[in-house]
Amino acid sequence: MAEDAEVGLSSRTERKALEREKILQRERERKILRLIGHVLKKPQAERSEEETAVLLRHKDAVEDLSRRHVRRNVLKKRQEEVCDDPEELRNKVRQLAQAIKQANHLVVYTGAGISTAASIPDYRGPNGVWTQLQRGCRVSSSDLSRAEPTLTHMCISKLHTENMVKHVVSQNCDGLHLRSGLPRGAMSELHGNMFIEVCVTCSPAREYIRLFDVTERTSLHRHGTGRKCSHCGSELRDTIVHFGERGTLEQPLNWKGASRAAEFADVILCLGSSLKVLRKYNCLWCMNRPASKRPKLYIINLQWTAKDNLADLKINGKCDDVMTLLMKELNLDLPGYDRAQDPIFTLATPLLPEEEDSHNREVITLECRPQEDLGEAERHAAETKVVQGGWFGRGYGKGRRKKKKKYN
Repeated sequence: MAEDAEVGLSSRTERKALEREKILQRERERKILRLIGHVLKKPQAERSEEETAVLLRHKDAVEDLSRRHVRRNVLKKRQEEVCDDPEELRNKVRQLAQAIKQANHLVVYTGAGISTAASIPDYRGPNGVWTQLQRGCRVSSSDLSRAEPTLTHMCISKLHTENMVKHVVSQNCDGLHLRSGLPRGAMSELHGNMFIEVCVTCSPAREYIRLFDVTERTSLHRHGTGRKCSHCGSELRDTIVHFGERGTLEQPLNWKGASRAAEFADVILCLGSSLKVLRKYNCLWCMNRPASKRPKLYIINLQWTAKDNLADLKINGKCDDVMTLLMKELNLDLPGYDRAQDPIFTLATPLLPEEEDSHNREVITLECRPQEDLGEAERHAAETKVVQGGWFGRGYGKGRRKKKKKYN
């Protein structure tokens, strides 16, 4: 027994010594990296012999830090917002207008950038959700029911009415394309719609369009909304596709419509998207065709996008500004949003009496009180209200843990 106790004590001592050595090793590595980083900041002529020797002794660490510095600079440059000067912007819009006039099958891909004018933050912009999280800032979810379709949303809907746009593929979950009057069959909301909940037990899946954000209780891999299907009694679920999930719902995702539209497209117009997510869907880019047979690509975005090098034309500008010029070039009137004509009011399914208290989200109404008509207390509450749960800003990961290199 005494021998077993001694063995156990020895094993514990060795384990603690090993853990202590690991901690000391990590601290030595950090110290080396800090020293090398300090030396690299100095001009070569100002480095002492000892500092130069340190760099020669730790070549791997020097190369690693140099690569990190290059990556940081590239990322920083990609996050910069660039605007074309007014004359260049007008010239580019003329080229875009000509391409739209000549297109037989124009498809539009949209991202968060078309909704920033509706006070919905984007993801990768200077003040975007993921940019703030990368900086260590806390980002809270907001009730987005006050948002209304932007000028860009309304212009896209108008271009569809004029038979210039055949289909819209959107990454946005804010439901603003639906509210702009764009027909359900003419759009694919690849990541869902915050106003739609479905019963997947019914065949086909039964849709319930609501006048409020249905994602209050939902999150990654947890999609139950707490309400029940009025036909079969099964729990309803939201339609949001979070990062790490694969969407299978026919509506509102409409993958069949998106892939079919891409198949026939001769021009693709991308608005307000970095395309980092969309580029992974090969079926949207006809990548199985030779480069010369693929659709012509036009991009409108303030920042770098993952498809810039393949674009026939990249327009650096705000979506609303570009669309204003574009409608003028196409001799079309600028459309405005009319709440009384919002399709969501006719499409929405009323809640059952027992469901009236099933959510705490703001309900869209036909009458919208302007901010200036609100009392000071009401205005302050609207501005500072933090909403827990929901879809917005979810799915961000600060990065997977990587195996760290050891520097001796």
